[in-house]
Amino acid sequence: MNSAIVDFYLGKIPYKRGCTIDQIWNWDYEQLEDVHDYIQWLFPLTQPSNFNPNAPILTQSDIEQFHNSDELKKRALTSFKTMLQFYGLQCIENNNLKITPSDTFEQRKLEWLNWGDHNHLRITRILTSLRLMGLENYANAFFQCLEKIYQTEKDNIDARSFEYWRNAVT
Repeated sequence: MNSAIVDFYLGKIPYKRGCTIDQIWNWDYEQLEDVHDYIQWLFPLTQPSNFNPNAPILTQSDIEQFHNSDELKKRALTSFKTMLQFYGLQCIENNNLKITPSDTFEQRKLEWLNWGDHNHLRITRILTSLRLMGLENYANAFFQCLEKIYQTEKDNIDARSFEYWRNAVT
């Protein structure tokens, strides 16, 4: 029997709001910004959420299932790429995996590159969850991109947020 996280990721059950993972992947940017309880389902952690105490917790069994399932990893990457688009970033998967700003970055950064923005917490969650799910290379590529963004956007990113991001990948 699978956990709620695994069943959600496999599209077998919706999360508490009644939305399936496939529906969330098709949300517009406004929904991704304004709905706050889906992120814990897309990017689960091993400890309870301070903001959504009803969100499921990633267990060791879940972690092992993600590490051993190409399907779960593929679906986790779809979640990741959905959020990258929201942030105006893109994943380039050729010989050298890279996350870079996309053509929409200048517009999309207005949504999240603001001092103390809740998306900075989401980014820490995403980085941590990717590592837990066996996608360390994607977490590292994302952090490398964020590091470059931080160099040019220091006025819009709290140094403490940046340290949380760094700690999430080390």
